[in-house]
Amino acid sequence: MVLKFLKGTKIYSVLTGNCPVCHNESMYKEGNPYLVTRTLLMEERCSHCNTKYKIEPSFFFGAMYVSYPVGLIFGGIAFAFAYLIFNLNLVYSYLIIVLVMFISLPIILRISRNIWINIFMGYNKNKSNKNLNT
Repeated sequence: MVLKFLKGTKIYSVLTGNCPVCHNESMYKEGNPYLVTRTLLMEERCSHCNTKYKIEPSFFFGAMYVSYPVGLIFGGIAFAFAYLIFNLNLVYSYLIIVLVMFISLPIILRISRNIWINIFMGYNKNKSNKNLNT
């Protein structure tokens, strides 16, 4: 994977959706975020380090607050490309923003969850290197 050089950082876990503690496996049951019925289905625990992802009931409710600024970033980038780089008028720029937000919604939801859990958990090199066979 291209992002291996970031392993051990929160950025790696946020961008890949891997366990925030060991970075060895995905937190999500489905790798494709565009299977909308399964976008937010998560494993209960990491099978490598046994980290429990849902710390408490409704834990990921807080990710809703994170999704707003993440969505603003996606919308801001869409606006910058549409209006500032491609010189489209405001109406077309607005339509591009709406289209980008609609298309990127599953990614925004996952990134928001990844950011939220990484606020409360951090990488642990000892758990990452743990061999389950011993």
